[in-house]
Amino acid sequence: MKLLFIGDVVGSLGRDTVKEYLPKLKEKHQPHITVINGENAAGGRGITEKIYRSFLEWGAQAVTLGNHTWDNRDIFSFIDEAKYLVRPANFPKGSPGMGLKYIRVNQQEVAIINLQARTFMPALDCPFQKAEELVKEAQKRTPIIFVDFHGEATSEKQAMGWYLDGKVTAVVGTHTHVQTADNRVLPQGTAYVSDVGMTGPYDGILGMGRENVIHKFLTGLPVRFEVPKTGRTLLSAVLIDIDIKSGKALKIERILINEDNPFYN
Repeated sequence: MKLLFIGDVVGSLGRDTVKEYLPKLKEKHQPHITVINGENAAGGRGITEKIYRSFLEWGAQAVTLGNHTWDNRDIFSFIDEAKYLVRPANFPKGSPGMGLKYIRVNQQEVAIINLQARTFMPALDCPFQKAEELVKEAQKRTPIIFVDFHGEATSEKQAMGWYLDGKVTAVVGTHTHVQTADNRVLPQGTAYVSDVGMTGPYDGILGMGRENVIHKFLTGLPVRFEVPKTGRTLLSAVLIDIDIKSGKALKIERILINEDNPFYN
């Protein structure tokens, strides 16, 4: 089995990039399941039902979120009915939505878990304890368990990778929007990368217009970050080869598409 994961989609440029390249990636790599992180898809802040449904129409089977889950109020009107939308599982008890979803691929189920880290992030329930709880639950149904760990610190992400090595198929990091070059399969068969990277504006700063970001660093004054609506784009993703019997990863490959790394035909 092959799983394609597309990193944090930012704004309309990110959505347009997914729409353009996902069919090409599917044609080339033939993934059995595609997962997209969509927590920045609505203007850099949250997601709407229309965008969520567009991702599914374009070929995704699941959409994960992160710390911007609640930024767009539209989320509250549809999250409980969205069968393929996965928000961080360690949000406080009683939060809308679910942090674990099962996606059927032919005759095989794939568990999708979303967790949020705590270092330099809002205080939440312990992601490690929640991971252990949900992995045990998922293992009763399937050996194929994919974890999107949304976090700031590479140390916390690496710790989660090693903590879950041999227990899950993959732990991929999201949130920092810069693709890291540490993709590997850990000794017990878990694919890992600290951050998949983002999909959206290529010439911004983490997907935001660079002028306001630079102004904030120069002055220390509050500014509003805006996502560019025109310009060059990039797409960041990983492709994971999976042994369906054991659930272990065989390979994890980084994908980076931009003007300096054009799509390969």
